[in-house]
Amino acid sequence: MQLFRPTIESSAEFAPACPAATMQLAIDGVSVRKVSLENPTASSWSLSVFKRLLDLSVAVSALLVFGAPMLAVAVCVRLCSRGPALFAQHRVGRNGRLFRIYKFRSMAWDAAVKGPGLTRVGDRRITSLGRWLRRLKLDELPQFFNVLRGEMSLVGPRPKLPQYAGIINMPYRPGITGAATLAFRREEEILSRVHPSQLDNFYNQHIRLLKARLDARYMARASFGSDMRLLGATFLSCLAPARAPAVMRASTQVLAFPSQLAHESITANSFETAS
Repeated sequence: MQLFRPTIESSAEFAPACPAATMQLAIDGVSVRKVSLENPTASSWSLSVFKRLLDLSVAVSALLVFGAPMLAVAVCVRLCSRGPALFAQHRVGRNGRLFRIYKFRSMAWDAAVKGPGLTRVGDRRITSLGRWLRRLKLDELPQFFNVLRGEMSLVGPRPKLPQYAGIINMPYRPGITGAATLAFRREEEILSRVHPSQLDNFYNQHIRLLKARLDARYMARASFGSDMRLLGATFLSCLAPARAPAVMRASTQVLAFPSQLAHESITANSFETAS
């Protein structure tokens, strides 16, 4: 039985429920627009040996605890749809180096051929089992192997595809969860309200850089305590995925689309965010 083969697939991150022409997010009252995305600064904790030891201990524990369930998920994925149970995809890591990220496959094996790299709510390329895996974030479990290999951390910016990378030469490892990951837990709903012809421009202009600034701001001030709170919020959000934890304030202005375009955006083929 083939359980693994490198394939092309993207994961979804989530965001506030409304598309935004202008999004002003702040942490501790400071606008993230002031954050530099080229050669960003990092807190001492973000680069410390202690953070790496925490990553290793949690990753080993998680793989021991979830080893059997992960095998069961892999078998179910393999049996429920055509293709391998896992996929691998190159993402941008620490200091701009590429690495191969691992996830349970939640989309059809030929999803890359059937559509572009961005998804929205109702994407038909996502399998029935894949929707549950994404909802409970179980598709992310194989990334603990990336943590063991030193390619990822528990907390950090989500690793991006090269064309969506927002932080240049980041000195820290990307993470399984992060500040922007929690703030944008309902991103697919935002994209579902954007007309397909404007999707790429909207993502690049209003989401990609905003998430990068938010992550860069967090990593510059990250501490052991803030990472623990963020991990706790992530765990709670997995138990209640319909509600996004309020880890920061966000104000949005809804994009106004003609009713015909809005109808087309709902009925059109969905896209998947490369997060």
